[in-house]
Amino acid sequence: MQKRRTSDQIALLVRQVQADVQAGLTVGQALRKVGVGQSTYYRWKSRLEDPVAAEAVRHFELEAENERLKLLVAELAMDRRMLQEALKKKP
Repeated sequence: MQKRRTSDQIALLVRQVQADVQAGLTVGQALRKVGVGQSTYYRWKSRLEDPVAAEAVRHFELEAENERLKLLVAELAMDRRMLQEALKKKP
């Protein structure tokens, strides 16, 4: 299973396919060139053309990143507290 692509990577791939189609390739040939399925391409393209959907995707990505960062901060705070307690116990 492949990793999920970021919104920047998706936009780049859609633009690349559109450029290949304008250069004379068929959509199928351009999609094979970048390694993306037809239904995936059209789903990505519709999301990029609809600014509300693109905004919702970006919002979801930011919320996920925010959660990851909150967990990281909590872990670092716990590590810091443990180190401080260990230093207090030393004679």
